[in-house]
Amino acid sequence: MQKLRVVIVSPALADANNGNWQTARRWQQLLSAHSARIVRQWPDAQAGDDHVMLALHARRSADAVQAWHARHGQRGLGLVLTGTDLYRDIAHDPQAQRSLALAHSLVVLQGLGVRSLPSAHQAKARVIFQSTGTRQTLPKTTRHLRVVMVGHLREEKDPLTLMAAARLLPPDAGVLIDHIGAALDPALGQAAEATQAQCPHYRWLGALPHAQTLQRIQRAHLLVHCSRMEGGAHVLMEALCSGTPVLASRIDGNVGLLGEDYAGFFEPGDAQALAHFLQACRTPQDGHSLVAHLRHQCALRAPLFEPQAERAALHRWVQDLWTLDETI
Repeated sequence: MQKLRVVIVSPALADANNGNWQTARRWQQLLSAHSARIVRQWPDAQAGDDHVMLALHARRSADAVQAWHARHGQRGLGLVLTGTDLYRDIAHDPQAQRSLALAHSLVVLQGLGVRSLPSAHQAKARVIFQSTGTRQTLPKTTRHLRVVMVGHLREEKDPLTLMAAARLLPPDAGVLIDHIGAALDPALGQAAEATQAQCPHYRWLGALPHAQTLQRIQRAHLLVHCSRMEGGAHVLMEALCSGTPVLASRIDGNVGLLGEDYAGFFEPGDAQALAHFLQACRTPQDGHSLVAHLRHQCALRAPLFEPQAERAALHRWVQDLWTLDETI
């Protein structure tokens, strides 16, 4: 195998510690057989040696995509579509639409992503599931139902639905909710503080280091994911591979990871349904069997997110981009 120089364009770097950065960093590691680097903007001082570009985000990496195409045409040019690309930007943003047209091939991160692309571009798209390592399922308390939601507080993640569900739960319901994430929207941070003050069973912990967040996921009975827009949330995979089942909004980005028949979906924004789920999972009569059923369904999906599967798919994509006929 020829060793290639791969540049990964990410609109977010380590200081953001968001999904784009986590994907870029993991891909750099999975492509260690090649030489991969991460940049926010391209071209840069090392651009002349690059063979392949993997650009994350059709709109925010549009300048880099256009610059690559001006130098190399479609050869080596791959585009990864985020949730905001698929479910917002490509419908109306000219730069995002141009990125779709210029790229030789497209990647979506969950099974339903392809159907959201314009029909003219669906044939050049493939699915690459992100991965995470399998982790030990840590002991879980029997004193209460421990629930965790992970995601920075911003509109797309819909943290208000979790807060509304917390307010609907009786304080003695035996459900304790930990909410992890920085307040990217100050108003949502204020809402979290107000909810915490009024609901003793809800705690907003702010941003935590990744290792601490993973440990809380491992110790939780359930992970809640309320997003209204997702390209394929890595935190869902981390939960599944930690033996922690999830309750998730019924959006394509979640259904494409968990499967159409998953029993833990609620409609986006439906705090009443989420609160009902949480109480049902805590009830002595059938709560244990419901959580066990969700855990079984998650265990069946977990092999999709193994690192060796993502590494193989990523290497195939890079090789396909490089071997593209130069006349195209």
